[in-house]
Amino acid sequence: MALNIPGLVSLSVFFMLTLAIGIWASWKSKKDQRNRNPTEMAIVGGRNINVFIGLFTATATWVGGAYINGTAEIVYLPSKGLLWVQAPVGFALSLIIGGFFFVNQMRSKNYMTVMDPLQETYGNVMGSLLFIPPLLGEVFWFAAILASLGATMRVVLNISGSLAIIVSACTVILYTLLGGLYSVAYTDVIQLIFITLSLWVCIPFALMNSATESIYYTATHQSHQDPWIGKIEKQYLGRWLDDFFYLVLGSIPWQTYFQRVLSAASPGQARLISYLSGLGCFSMAIPSVIIGAVAASTDWNQTSYGLLSPLERGESAMVLPLVLHYLCPAYISIVGLGAIAAAAMSSADSALLSASSMFAHNIYRKILRKEATDTEVLWAMRISMLVFGAGAAGLAFYSSSVYDLWFLSGDLVYALLFPQLCCALFAPSTNTYGSAAGFLVGLLLRLMAGEPALGIPPIICYPACCLLNDTYSQLFPFKTFIMLLTLGTIVVVSYMATALFQRNLIPRRWDVCNIMGGTSTLMSLQQMEKQMGSSVVALEENQA
Repeated sequence: MALNIPGLVSLSVFFMLTLAIGIWASWKSKKDQRNRNPTEMAIVGGRNINVFIGLFTATATWVGGAYINGTAEIVYLPSKGLLWVQAPVGFALSLIIGGFFFVNQMRSKNYMTVMDPLQETYGNVMGSLLFIPPLLGEVFWFAAILASLGATMRVVLNISGSLAIIVSACTVILYTLLGGLYSVAYTDVIQLIFITLSLWVCIPFALMNSATESIYYTATHQSHQDPWIGKIEKQYLGRWLDDFFYLVLGSIPWQTYFQRVLSAASPGQARLISYLSGLGCFSMAIPSVIIGAVAASTDWNQTSYGLLSPLERGESAMVLPLVLHYLCPAYISIVGLGAIAAAAMSSADSALLSASSMFAHNIYRKILRKEATDTEVLWAMRISMLVFGAGAAGLAFYSSSVYDLWFLSGDLVYALLFPQLCCALFAPSTNTYGSAAGFLVGLLLRLMAGEPALGIPPIICYPACCLLNDTYSQLFPFKTFIMLLTLGTIVVVSYMATALFQRNLIPRRWDVCNIMGGTSTLMSLQQMEKQMGSSVVALEENQA
């Protein structure tokens, strides 16, 4: 296959356009920065993002390369099908639930990151531990996006995947570093528009290709493969429910989400952005579903792709770019390729900004250097962007393992961070002892459940655990079970710790987390007594 010169040129133009918009947004942020906190401008846009921009950037955060590619892939796979496409409904419900229950609590208190209420309730030590899963999740996610984009460029443009990874990473890092949330938000607008127009332009050509049968017929009838509508077998119902609750609830405690709603001018606008972006996420999945159905309805032997189908070649993950490249005219597929690049970058910049924001604000300012100035925090944020971005680009060369690590870190965010956030916001009587116990219980149970993709065998076999393809798989909804157990542990241990100290069953001097306030009160009394004693001695000396 020869180098796709027109595709390479169009992609270069798109990258330069995105970079230009990012630089313009950076200039705009500096212009609007007068009389505003520079750190707040970089992290939450000075809380000056309007509903229109907020809607686009919140939607684009979730509608990334994995979202549009993954949706098409699952529809195409004979073992899955449309009934297993859970992300559109899951993300939509997540954003609606987040807007209804969480946004007002977070925005009304002017938090900067999702870690703020956790550090406020449980202290900096627990906050630093809880920071690890989302940090790993964001970095692995950035790496997975770059790896996916590199693989797509290698197949469609016949260029080095490594080159595509490096160019994409440098572009994202540069405009995110220059303008913070402003650059990310404004580039998200153009990227989301480009994704929408490009995919919908390509769909009619793919549907009318002579190698493609009617998707209405193949939805329920056997053709080149099983019907793409799919089915849920009874033995996999537990896993289906587990994945669904993971998407709905596990998508809430991420900085990428709260960074958008916390940038709104008011709690009301923040809730509106969350609700509308949920609808936007759902609607943006429709083109990918149609393209996945087209791939399942195509006789690939009639195309220049060749005899074996993408499934047989192990390329089902790239079925969306393959449909655009082989079933659409060249000038149309170039447009679709831009949509894939736009989707990848819209999620990559969000992950990078999220990780660096949490590090600079919650770790550097609140733990490492509490007296740091805003300028110093801003530079810490920029340096961490370079470090995290370079690390993610390096990890992107190990694409298969990066995806698996991201899935595992996402599980940890669901099992550990979601119950901690719920307790910090809605159960303020919980304390550091409960938080630590919940963290330990959730971490151990999740790791002992194993991870087949990483070759980690399960130590705990939950009900319905079975051997599939020489690998033990948990069919029980164990992720949700662990999350609920973590939640219960936090509440119960917090109550027990408070009761034990209140009744003096455990001496208050052992209250190392100071949940009773005894240590600080005792110290202040001692200081008062010392000061009073010194005053009495001085008075006696004067009288003498």
